[in-house]
Amino acid sequence: MSDETQVPQGTDATLQTTDLPVTIHAQYIRDLSFENPEAPNSMRAGLSMPEMNVNIGMDARALEDDNIKNLYEVALTISATAKRDNETVFIAEIMYGVTVSIADVVPEDQHHPLLLIEIPRFSFPFARQILATLTSQGGYPPLLLNPVDFQALYMDRFKEEIAQAQAAAATTN
Repeated sequence: MSDETQVPQGTDATLQTTDLPVTIHAQYIRDLSFENPEAPNSMRAGLSMPEMNVNIGMDARALEDDNIKNLYEVALTISATAKRDNETVFIAEIMYGVTVSIADVVPEDQHHPLLLIEIPRFSFPFARQILATLTSQGGYPPLLLNPVDFQALYMDRFKEEIAQAQAAAATTN
């Protein structure tokens, strides 16, 4: 993001990308869960490191508002499961929500990628920090997630729709 305006919580912040103005109205935890099913046995000294499985999902939905056009909620979901010897050590999950509006200058066909690439990219550090704190409060080292390429996730998730749209555009030209 080329320009971010920092404002106190509870007020609107404007996130400006080069050509795509977006207003962030709110950020919040929609759901947060931590399960520690084998505690305290899973925390004994000398145990091997658990295997981590991390899944990331993005979703967006339009919100109705008489005063704000192009209002959406974007939800970033991160689920992390740690297993050792086929036993679950912990499960940490967060659904982090962001309410945004997109300015009229942004073409309608650009709303979907903007919502599912740029907004998750913006909100990921916040959700990541919450998960790190959650796992450390659960008795484990902080879960430090690597940066995520949300554009690659988007392209992979919607590759069929993108190919269909490209084929349709090629036949009309």
